[in-house]
Parts: sequence; C-alpha cells; structure tokens
Amino acid sequence: VWAPGRMKVLLIGGGSSHDFGRFFNATDSATLAAAGLSVNYTEDRDQAAAEIGKADVAVISVNRQFFDTPAYRKALFDFAAAGKGLVMLHPGTWYGYAQWPELNAAIVGGGARGHDRIATFSVKAVLPSHPVMTGVPATFEVEDELYYVNAEADKIPPGTAPIEVLAETSPSVRFKQPHPSVWVTRHPSARIVGIALGHDERVHDHPAFRAILVNAVRWAGRVP
Repeated sequence: VWAPGRMKVLLIGGGSSHDFGRFFNATDSATLAAAGLSVNYTEDRDQAAAEIGKADVAVISVNRQFFDTPAYRKALFDFAAAGKGLVMLHPGTWYGYAQWPELNAAIVGGGARGHDRIATFSVKAVLPSHPVMTGVPATFEVEDELYYVNAEADKIPPGTAPIEVLAETSPSVRFKQPHPSVWVTRHPSARIVGIALGHDERVHDHPAFRAILVNAVRWAGRVP
C-alpha cells in the first residue's frame, strides 16, 4: 500500500550475515518515512519482481542468491531502463551473483569481494557539492565493515559501468588505500547511487548515514 502524493520507495532485502528486518527494514523505513516518503519492504523475490515497477525508487540490500530469477532480472533492468532510481546498499554492492554479472557491471558499477573486520574508520567527502552529500559532514567516523569496493583494477570485469566517487573511506587494513564509500554509477537512463556502508545499528543510526540515505533516495528519484 502506497501513501498518496508521496514518492514511493521499495526496500528489497534479505539474506545472510545481516539483521535485515531490524536495520534495512525497520530503521531505514523509519528514516525514509520521517523524510516524507512512502516506504514498503519485501524479502520475497516474486513480490519484488511484481511490485518494483510501481515504485519510484528501489533500495536494494538483498544478498539472497535465489533472487537471481528471470522475472526479477527483467523487472530490475526494466526499472532502470525506465529511468527510475536505484540505491544499492551495503550487501547489495557485493559481487554476490556469479551467474548474474550484469548486475554488478551495469547497476553497481563494480562492487566488493571482501572487507576489513568491523572497526572504526573515517569517511571523507570527495565531491561535497553533489546533492547526495548535502548536509553530510566533510569527514565522519563509523564503526562498520570497510568494503573493498573496486579494490583491484584487474578484477573489475570488462564492460563495468564507470562510477563517480562522492565519498571514500580511510585506507583499509588489507590494501592500505581508500575505497569508494558512496558513488554514482553512470547509466543511460536510471539514477543509481551505491552506498557501501551499513552493517548494523552503528551505521543505520548514524546521522551522516541517514542523511546520505535520504539524499540518495531523493536524488535517484529526481526530487529537486
């Protein structure tokens, strides 16, 4: 059920290693609803495929491999082709679908194959003038999994869409270099934002993360 006169945001989550119901549903739904958006959440692949076309923006954190069905693939790519908004969030930025490389190539703009153990690191705005970064501190600290987004150039598959980095992490323990934390994926029709942050309440309750999430949804949905 969608509230009339409000931007419609479908959250698609579920899978392993995260408390999806608590953070990607309850907390994020409350954050977005407080911003005046109409929000629904699903962990059902068939419902996601059937309902995504009715939304203005989809926030995708799901890492369940059985979501890789012809119906869901088509629905997601049709949604992007229609110029709708996508936010790929935390586990949604993972290289999680070995038989569906087009998701990472065309939508995520690459992705992560690993991360540091949960620890405190800093996030720095690279392009603070972008609307997604409005009201976000120039630097802030989070206690989270530092995702190795596009860490090794030789492991980014050919044909992967380029990204514009809006914020980056402090250097990771493993690679000793910063990694994209918030970015925009170049797409011919859709507006797509990638957000690597988001393991648990230490991030989802963080004011900077909440600002990024709301900004990303509004920008992806083409709200002035």
